[in-house]
Amino acid sequence: MDIRLLVLRTTDTKKLADFYSLFGLTFDYHKHGNTPFHYSATIGQTILEIYPLTKSQTEADKNLRLGLGIDNFDQIILTLKEMQVQFSLEPTQTDFGFMAIICDPDERKIELYKK
Repeated sequence: MDIRLLVLRTTDTKKLADFYSLFGLTFDYHKHGNTPFHYSATIGQTILEIYPLTKSQTEADKNLRLGLGIDNFDQIILTLKEMQVQFSLEPTQTDFGFMAIICDPDERKIELYKK
């Protein structure tokens, strides 16, 4: 099995795409069919898309948790601290590797792993 698609919904698609771009993702802004304009980036075989909230949503889902292995870990951590991004776990060695846990602009927890 492969994960082929992850969709994040948010009130501010550009802000969220800019945030995830910090980790090395390159987003395209487009639409297909009857979908709204959205951002899309490729992570290996997986497409990460950032869509606006649906009409029935009032806020983004904060329960989704992502784990990303990133290059330039130390530099990205410094950048995130300069941006005053919330850390729920400072960079530390764990049973799963050297990692930190942050919150994205919608308060989703993101695990960042040093590659």
